[in-house]
Amino acid sequence: MLSSSLIIATRESPLALWQANWVKTQLEKYHPSIKITLRGLTTSGDKIATNEKLLTKGLFIKELEEALLDGRADIAVHSMKDVPMVLSPKLCLPVMCEREDARDAFVSNEFKSIADLPKQARVGTSSLRRQSQLYALRPDIHFENLRGNINTRLMHLDRGTFSAIILAAAGLKRLGLQNRIASYLSIEQSLPAAGQGVLGIECRVDDLEIQEKISLLNHPESYHCVIAERAMCNRLGGGCHVPIAAYATLSSGRMRLQGLVARKDGTLLLRAEQSDNLEDDLKKAELLGIAVAENLIQQGAESILHTIEK
Repeated sequence: MLSSSLIIATRESPLALWQANWVKTQLEKYHPSIKITLRGLTTSGDKIATNEKLLTKGLFIKELEEALLDGRADIAVHSMKDVPMVLSPKLCLPVMCEREDARDAFVSNEFKSIADLPKQARVGTSSLRRQSQLYALRPDIHFENLRGNINTRLMHLDRGTFSAIILAAAGLKRLGLQNRIASYLSIEQSLPAAGQGVLGIECRVDDLEIQEKISLLNHPESYHCVIAERAMCNRLGGGCHVPIAAYATLSSGRMRLQGLVARKDGTLLLRAEQSDNLEDDLKKAELLGIAVAENLIQQGAESILHTIEK
């Protein structure tokens, strides 16, 4: 007999709450008799969000995973770009929802695009992935660290701290803030982070009842693409402090995966790309990710990443 309740663990930022509430609404459509509630938690990453040296990708989901493991929650909703490449053996990600816009967004009150910025302009983003790719386009501008939730980052822009900031388009769209987007950075200009634009649902490996409840929210195409992207990053050992990008698309059963590793200053961008027919095979998606990673390694990616991590 299925349980009559379900608890969703979530961070308490506006975007995280939107994401958790969206999942809640979707699940209620399929399971109207189940009472679904949110359990808001403050993560270690939220507490030290301004300390760049202490931050690691897993700190933004640590407390959510603890709530799953000790039974205080049944599922947790994550932005897949924030999820570490290796999970606890007791947890799994059986559901990835349909991908929103994966692109990065150029946000400015004065300028329409990265090309319109004046020399020496100050641009806010803490992402080395974004910085390195945009330095390659505009080596004359200054990138400065910018952290906090979306509203906090927009506040710094509106106060004149920056000429522009770079944010994920998906987050702005989900919060109804797409009017703040001056332009979109193309995939060629700024290859996205692995999992960008995708919501993942995490739960306990042994909780088959919960996995059954949430399975209808899985989007197979997005799932396969994220599996390939994460396999590439995992092979490269990429965390949140290294400029690695991965973006997969799937059409008529054929996947195309693009990968990138870059120097922080944008003076060297290593790119690799490979395609394969998947035939709904998760293992083949994973192998495609590893193959693209191996291509990048052959080009010298490991020496770049080791230099950055020191």
